[in-house]
Amino acid sequence: MGHWQQQRVQEVALKAAARKVDSTRHKCFVSYHAADTDEVTQFLDDFGTEFIAKTIGVTDEDDFIDSEDTGYIMDQIRTKYLGDSSVTLVLLGSCTWARRYVDWEVYSSLRSSKHSKVNGLLAVQLPSVSGKSITLQARVNDNIERDSNSNDIGYARYYVHPGSKASLRSWIDDAFRARTARASLIDNTRARRVRSASCP
Repeated sequence: MGHWQQQRVQEVALKAAARKVDSTRHKCFVSYHAADTDEVTQFLDDFGTEFIAKTIGVTDEDDFIDSEDTGYIMDQIRTKYLGDSSVTLVLLGSCTWARRYVDWEVYSSLRSSKHSKVNGLLAVQLPSVSGKSITLQARVNDNIERDSNSNDIGYARYYVHPGSKASLRSWIDDAFRARTARASLIDNTRARRVRSASCP
């Protein structure tokens, strides 16, 4: 995905956020697969009044991605893209699991550094896969856990497409609170994905 596609998504996000004045909204970094750009754009147009979205992430055009220094790469992602966001919202399509940059963005989100604290983590299905069984992005999956009664007991939460703005807002608020309330549950031990996988 090129920066021009990301710029288009960011423009929609900014316009949506501007439709509402609300100082209690959280800044969310939105991680997604380029194949889902149209759905992501629609999601932001529909729900973007409930948070302040940062949507420009890592691409093949970034000069740091081939570095052998993982710490440097993750610091660059945190500084250049995640910035001052406090929640990372992963919008899931059928092939989001395969994109290495989603893994890197989630990794950086869960990594406390001298530049920032960890982000809350929230995964939401896009409409095209809503209610379907899909492969979950591995690092997101590492942070989602449910007990025998299907109660969430992990760091992150995973939902189908929201039925209302209020639902999404409450999910984001919960992810924000998790940064302190559930920080001990973060699992960021998985090795960083080296390359994207092919997806049917």
